[in-house]
Amino acid sequence: MLQNKTALVTGSTSGIGLGIAKALAKQGANLILNGFGDYAAAKAEVEAAGAAFGIKVGYSGADMSKPADIEAMMREATTAFGGVDILVNNAGIQYVSPVESFPAEKWDAVIAINLSSAFHTTRLAIPAMRAKNWGRIINIASAHGLVASANKTAYVAAKHGIVGLTKSVALEVATTGITVNAICPGWVLTPLVQKQIDDRAANEKITVEQATKDLLGEKEPSLQFTTTEQLGELAVFMCSPAADNIRGVAWAADGGWTAQ
Repeated sequence: MLQNKTALVTGSTSGIGLGIAKALAKQGANLILNGFGDYAAAKAEVEAAGAAFGIKVGYSGADMSKPADIEAMMREATTAFGGVDILVNNAGIQYVSPVESFPAEKWDAVIAINLSSAFHTTRLAIPAMRAKNWGRIINIASAHGLVASANKTAYVAAKHGIVGLTKSVALEVATTGITVNAICPGWVLTPLVQKQIDDRAANEKITVEQATKDLLGEKEPSLQFTTTEQLGELAVFMCSPAADNIRGVAWAADGGWTAQ
């Protein structure tokens, strides 16, 4: 379905980003990976997923908090792949603290990586998408892009911002073949979430299993993690012709979290 398309997935050396990259590869898309994790292992997984199509897999180590790095990454994508057809803005970090003790530098970092990076990749990707009259921009927001939780001011602000960015850009390109949508996952068992569970277990002096149950029980009525595979398949759907007129949506994949 996606042969001859190139997808750039930020923050894709592990977790949600890697799951989405593998799902797109299975449909024949070439991939550009990005992140600070184990690139070699991630590349091997993505190449294996797209083996039937002989896909090409590239990598950028761009620091998503730095606009100059992002600009260089997008230039490299044009040189090596002829541009980006599918942009998945997934890179993100988390920091948990009451607002009065929230370090200013942590606020700046979360906003830069979780929100501003998506602005920069989007503004740089759209001209080529307009020229082809086809493109998909998929922003990975969060249930926290729709509702809030305490002690996560920067993350919640950034994810709400991503939803707003999604809607605004979707309107700007509404008469073109470019669609812009957001996916809002609930709890996904990624390294980022596992660290929260481990920290909770340590702070509350409970087992990791109990901390996991407590985490899910507080927010997610299904009491299940959303999987990276499910999010990957949702991204594939958003790239399909069936989604040609889905524009500016914040699609919850959260086990009922935001239905409450």
